Amino acid sequence: MTDSDDLKRIRRAYAGKVLASVGVDDARIERAFAEVPREDFLGPGPWPIIRYGLGFGLSPDDDPAHLYTDDLVGIAPERHINNGEPSLHAHLLCHANIAEGERVVHIGTGTGYYTAIMAHLAGLSGRVLGIEIEADLAARAKQYLAGYRNVEIVQGDGTKRSFEPADVIYINAGATRLDDGWLDRLNDGGRLLLPLTTDDGFTLIGRGSRPRGAVFLITREGDAYAARAVSGVAIYPCAGMRDPESERALAIAFGNGELKRVTRLYRSNDVPPERSWLEGKGWCLAYD
Repeated sequence: MTDSDDLKRIRRAYAGKVLASVGVDDARIERAFAEVPREDFLGPGPWPIIRYGLGFGLSPDDDPAHLYTDDLVGIAPERHINNGEPSLHAHLLCHANIAEGERVVHIGTGTGYYTAIMAHLAGLSGRVLGIEIEADLAARAKQYLAGYRNVEIVQGDGTKRSFEPADVIYINAGATRLDDGWLDRLNDGGRLLLPLTTDDGFTLIGRGSRPRGAVFLITREGDAYAARAVSGVAIYPCAGMRDPESERALAIAFGNGELKRVTRLYRSNDVPPERSWLEGKGWCLAYD
C-alpha cells in the first residue's frame, strides 16, 4: 500500500498531467485535483477501471495509487455509470470558471468526486448543491461528502427539482433539449455546462460516423445568452430531458457540420432558419 506522503506526490503528478493533457493552466483547478482524494468517493478496492479498447478491468489491488490515471472508474458498472474522465472534467471546470464564494449546482453528482472538486473551488464562502437521481448513489455521495461544510446532497430529478439561483449549473448527463428551469435559475453572468447528446452518444458509442454529442457553455448576459460548444462528449443519458423528436432534431444538427458556428441561445422561435443550428420549443441555438 502506498504511504500517505507518496500518495500526495502521486496526486500532485496526476493533477499536473490531467490538466496538461487538455491545455488547462489553472493553479486553483490543479490544486483541487491534487488535494481531493479520488479514493474517498469510490468505495473499497479493487476498482473496475475502464481502459480504452479493453473495457473494464479490476485494479491489481486496493492501493489508491491505481486511481490516479486519466481513466473512468466504474461506480455502478452494471448500469454503465462511471466516475468520469478526469481530463474532461478539468477542461469543463476551466470553462465553468468557479470563483470562491459562488453558488454551484451539480446535477448528476454520482458519488461526489467532482462535486468535492467544485466545493474546493467555491471555498467555504461558496455553496455546492449536488443532485443525484439514483437513490443509492445519492446516499453514498451524502456519506462521502459529510465532512464538506459547503456541500448539500439531495436525491431527486435535477430536471424537476427547484433550487436557488446559481452562478454555475454543471450537468453530468446527456440531454437532447434545453430546460427552461435551468436557464431561469442562472444568475446574471452565470454559466450552464450542458451536454447535448444523440442516442449515438451513449447507447451506440463507437458506432456510426455522425457526431455524437457536445458540451455547450451557456453564459447569461442579462436577458441574453452566449452559447458555444466547448467539448465533444459521450455520457450517460439525462432522465427527463430526452425524447425521440428532439433527439432526431439534434442528430440532424450535428450532421450539418456547423456546430462551431453556434454563438447564441435565444429563448424564442423567431430566429430565421438560416441562422438556426438547433431549434426546440421556445428556444434556439443559433449563429450570429
